[in-house]
Amino acid sequence: MKKRLILISLLLATLLPSACSMLAAPAGKIREESFIQAEEALEAPLAAVPEFVKEESIAKADLNLEGSIASTDRIVIKNANISIVVSDPVKTMETIMSMAEDIGGFVVNSNVYKTTISSGIEVPVANVTVRVPAEQLNQALDSIKSLVEDETLDILSEDISGQDVTSEVTDLESRLRNLQEAERQLLEIMDDAQETEDVMSVFHELTYIREQIEVLQGQIKYYQESARLSAVSVYIQAKEAVTPLTIGGWQPSIEVQKALQALINGLKYLANFLIWLVIFLAPFTVIIGLPIYFIVKAIRKWHKKPRGKEEMKPKMKK
Repeated sequence: MKKRLILISLLLATLLPSACSMLAAPAGKIREESFIQAEEALEAPLAAVPEFVKEESIAKADLNLEGSIASTDRIVIKNANISIVVSDPVKTMETIMSMAEDIGGFVVNSNVYKTTISSGIEVPVANVTVRVPAEQLNQALDSIKSLVEDETLDILSEDISGQDVTSEVTDLESRLRNLQEAERQLLEIMDDAQETEDVMSVFHELTYIREQIEVLQGQIKYYQESARLSAVSVYIQAKEAVTPLTIGGWQPSIEVQKALQALINGLKYLANFLIWLVIFLAPFTVIIGLPIYFIVKAIRKWHKKPRGKEEMKPKMKK
């Protein structure tokens, strides 16, 4: 029976060090004494193993670990946010909800409320979040964009984000395997236990391990479901809420927007031209310009020398 208690203490010491503080005082004393005995019992078998066997086992473990990481598929959580302007926000929201269900997704939440614009008119505003299969995220976004009249003006913002959680899931799965192995060994020990105190001690540890297993399984499932289904949040405004100022059919704000865009495009082309001018023509300028510069300088110097001699001759005659 002492050997069984030693195995319990060894498993808890290696896999669940944090559980010691949560156990009752008598069980803690039993584990502390048993752990000391377990260390002494383990020294002899480990010392008898040849060094080359230990090194070979470690090398194989490293290779297996590297292979499992390399062969793991990447787990990426992709989400999107988009803000659009439509004539009827409520109808558009219902269309988006139906679209998500048609492609195998579902509605997470939806909200409709009214807001008062500067002209004093109440207009509806809608928010809806849906989850769609990750491989159909682009298709869902294209369907949402097709609901607006003018994609250039009526799509106010669009953002797609991604988060790679492969390392987190791999770590959780490794911890889960260790806990499941500990659970299996504790069940074997419990089957052989005869005294009530031993059974209660093993049962207490087994309950804690099973709780941790359920937590890890829940976290893994959350990551996998989040990667399988992408969240799309849509903010829908009415056209009246963002309608520009109109004077006799003329929309100054639209013209200002177009003028600013044209200015930005012009500056962009100018900057591109200057970059090409500096990078492409600079080497030719140096290669051709330097020889011309030295030739011109030499010619000027050569012209100055004769003039100086002619000026000296009249002075000597005087």
